[in-house]
Amino acid sequence: MRISVVIPAKNEEENLKPLIEEIYRALTGVANFEVIYVDDGSTDKTFENLLYLKASGFDKVNVLRHKHSVGQSTAIWTGVSHADGELVVTLDADGQNDPSDIPNLLTMASQFPLGSHFCIAGHRKDRKDTAWKRFQSKLANSVRSKFLNDDTPDTGCGLKVFPKQTFLDLPYFDHMHRFLPALIRRQGGIIKVVEVNHRDRQFGKSKYNMLGRLGVGLIDMAGVYWLQKRNKLNDVILENEESI
Repeated sequence: MRISVVIPAKNEEENLKPLIEEIYRALTGVANFEVIYVDDGSTDKTFENLLYLKASGFDKVNVLRHKHSVGQSTAIWTGVSHADGELVVTLDADGQNDPSDIPNLLTMASQFPLGSHFCIAGHRKDRKDTAWKRFQSKLANSVRSKFLNDDTPDTGCGLKVFPKQTFLDLPYFDHMHRFLPALIRRQGGIIKVVEVNHRDRQFGKSKYNMLGRLGVGLIDMAGVYWLQKRNKLNDVILENEESI
């Protein structure tokens, strides 16, 4: 099965090469893979550096670019929609996710039958963020988990694995990447959570703050809840066949 590693990036010029090298080390000989970077309207040299790295021998890297920044969810959607792989791995571009965790998630994904909906979600149990940022995340995850019942303690972790078609079947909206487990579970998918490594950011700075997360989070959470309550899943019994 071909794997597509999809990475949304905005102003991450210094984090590109180290992360790509780690992805190559983690997946070479393990999977048939491609790496899709989506430059979401960067104002630094992210796009130029990606083209340089691709020309320098990282030929599994494919580069897409948004003319203007439209957000992480749309960048992920762009990457997944252009992916060649049947299975998608998402990863943050800042280097805080550890690519060495990917093979373990792929092993778990291989246990699911072809055509099934699922999501293997990373859980950053030992986060390397500030105490204030950890508090924000813990509060947000607690509220979201209780409200949406998505069985995920850390939906903000960028490291996830899911089938390409599963993602494309989801209702698209801005900030949807924060609710992937709930959305996939809504369509009958199975959610598995795996503890993963988390690292200090080496270069650049975070693009988010608490007010920004809170403002969109509450509105979007209410929207996802609305979708959950209006969803109907049925077992269809065909003539002379068992329930499917």
